[in-house]
Amino acid sequence: MKIYANRGNSGHYPENTLAAFRAAAELPVAGVVINVQLSKDDKVVVIHDERLERTTDGQGYVKDKTLAELKELDCGAWFSPEWEGERIPALDEVFDIFRETEHRLNIELKTDFFPYDKLIEKVIALSDKRGMTERLIMSSFNHEDVQKVCKETHVEAAVSTSQILVDVYDYARVIGTNRIHMSLSAAYRKTATDALRKGAIIYVYTDNDLQYVEELQQIGIHGLITNHPETMLTKFP
Repeated sequence: MKIYANRGNSGHYPENTLAAFRAAAELPVAGVVINVQLSKDDKVVVIHDERLERTTDGQGYVKDKTLAELKELDCGAWFSPEWEGERIPALDEVFDIFRETEHRLNIELKTDFFPYDKLIEKVIALSDKRGMTERLIMSSFNHEDVQKVCKETHVEAAVSTSQILVDVYDYARVIGTNRIHMSLSAAYRKTATDALRKGAIIYVYTDNDLQYVEELQQIGIHGLITNHPETMLTKFP
């Protein structure tokens, strides 16, 4: 079973920071999940929430701040005083960390709230510039954007869903992919086993508890997206 480090090694470091990604880059995991949005000046920035309050000392929406303004915010102190001074990274900074590794990079498009119409093309332009496009997977809970990736690019794409969808594989195939990222609860349902039987590639997020791992493996789940990759590696080194 493959392990993807969610938002970097986010169980031990503040999520979506260079510190978290550097730590993940040192681990023998298959890949890493990177959440991206656009700043006010159309720069691709790495942060999960549309609003700034949870993981930074700022306020308001990411989309309403320029990259320079976002760089003034602290995004580490909320996690621990040890990480005070960490800054919101631009995507190209994260790419630099993984330039010499073999990790797959799952770019999660945070477009399920705001559309960020230019986000896909900007991510691909950055990855093309660094020769990393073949290593990308692009996922989103906004399935219109997943379909756009499938139809207009050669990048692998995954449907992310928090719901228990009937015939999820058939739904994903209409969009154009056989990759599905689903919640732990959905993985135990018939829709998951049916999808696996039909040829789906399924990853479960964010499973941080070893008690479920053996059961997921028996079901046939291909991978885990986890905040605690080091813990999961004790089961799947």
